[in-house]
Amino acid sequence: MSGLLESLKVKNYTLRNRIVLPPMQTGRASFEGEVTNRLINFYVRRSTHLGLPIVEHSYVSPTGKIGPKQLAIHNDSVIGGFEKLANALHKVDALAVVQISHAGGVTNKRVIGEIPAGPSPREKSRMLEASEVYALADDFESAARRAVEAGFDGVELHGAHGYLLNQFFSPLFNKREDEFGGSLEKRMHFPLLVAEKVRRILGGRLLLYRLGSDDLAPMGTHIEDSIVFARKLEQAGVDIIDVSGGMCGSEPRQLRQVKGYFVPQATAIKKEVSVPVIGVGGILEAEFADNLVRDGKVDLVAVGRAFWTDNQWAEHALETLKNCKFPAQITKPLSG
Repeated sequence: MSGLLESLKVKNYTLRNRIVLPPMQTGRASFEGEVTNRLINFYVRRSTHLGLPIVEHSYVSPTGKIGPKQLAIHNDSVIGGFEKLANALHKVDALAVVQISHAGGVTNKRVIGEIPAGPSPREKSRMLEASEVYALADDFESAARRAVEAGFDGVELHGAHGYLLNQFFSPLFNKREDEFGGSLEKRMHFPLLVAEKVRRILGGRLLLYRLGSDDLAPMGTHIEDSIVFARKLEQAGVDIIDVSGGMCGSEPRQLRQVKGYFVPQATAIKKEVSVPVIGVGGILEAEFADNLVRDGKVDLVAVGRAFWTDNQWAEHALETLKNCKFPAQITKPLSG
């Protein structure tokens, strides 16, 4: 059975190991959302021995910005900065993948300068018209084009943690009665439309989807819904499914004390799809992450907060696991 340090072939790309740096907003972009040298250094320092770095969520439209110093991929003026970031990652033999997002109804009027809009009206947001929903799908498509032009190897769609794609999927947020809401099939319509549009733009590059697999609420999304959705995402051309929380967020209070707290959802999804699945959730130790892969629970492991405090976590994991009873091969540089 493969371990954390062994390579993984996905399409035309080889990940040199199974360690993933998940997207975490660093606050290192400029106030206009531009790539800065400080942001580039953050990713390069953590990616020298990493299998898959995913650059933090970048808003596809000014109406989807969640806060200050968030990275932006909303117009062509940012392409040059992203090109510098992609080149810097490639120089350390790392893949360059960026997560693209829209915050929808949870944005703030003071941040975007207008009333936020989401699937359904809420206290501080209005409902998107159907024409606006289609326009937002085009915004995701344009953002993916910019990533391609900048030389990125892939894009991850942010469909978790209460962001727009997750809002459409979750019955807690989506109360629509048109083609984009109601039944599970209709709630999947917009995220799948976005996935299909972005897939066409990416060509042979990687498409990832961060799936909000469980709202942890009685009337919300449950794993059974997410299994159906994961199958649909695979059919739409998603290459890797990154399993996390839904409307409960990335660090739900009721699960925070459990190591690998979204791994059970990832394992349930892995059993039903043929594409690689990422597991996440408060994972700190290399041995624990290695066992998750060896036991077949997930294909890749995302380590977030540990990388935040230790930019050499991957190097330390290599040294730790090389001395374990399951020696793992240090793999070849990336290709693709």
